[in-house]
Amino acid sequence: MNELHVRCDWANGDELMAAYHDGEWGVPLHDDRALFELLTLEGAQAGLSWQTVLNKRQGYRDAFHNFDIERVAQMDAGDVERLMLNPGIIRNRAKIISTIRNARLVLAVQREFGSFDAFLWQFVQGRPIVTRPKSLADIAAKSPESDILSKALLKRGFKFVGSTICYAFMQATGMVDDHVEGCFRSTARAGGD
Repeated sequence: MNELHVRCDWANGDELMAAYHDGEWGVPLHDDRALFELLTLEGAQAGLSWQTVLNKRQGYRDAFHNFDIERVAQMDAGDVERLMLNPGIIRNRAKIISTIRNARLVLAVQREFGSFDAFLWQFVQGRPIVTRPKSLADIAAKSPESDILSKALLKRGFKFVGSTICYAFMQATGMVDDHVEGCFRSTARAGGD
């Protein structure tokens, strides 16, 4: 990316973070596998930095069958024990178990709604919520929509889906576009998706 591009402050100073910001964050995502991946990664971030999780993203892809939802849903207690020894992921038993559980629940959502995508995007009426905060300090940690999404996921049995995690997930998947004023991605999206 051209160094003249001004980006959101959180993405400066690290190549991986900059690439994620420039190519993914705030871009509408409608692929169930990729949505499940980001839900897992945002849950894994709880108590940690996004940079820590992003640095382990490939390890997660390797450990969880590239986020093939059906394959992850079939994982069992033996897989949990094996993953607890895997330095490529965050070795937190509750987070590993929740990934497997959440995969099973995504399959149930797909049966009910046709896709995980259709279920998720209803919470923003199918269109990204575009904000233009003036600075990083002005970006919300949660919203009424993330509160509602969180409650809906929790009611279905999902884990690591509190409102703050859901808001970060909504940002990651483009359900919310919080690129700050002056960021080159905010002007790139000014004309639409």
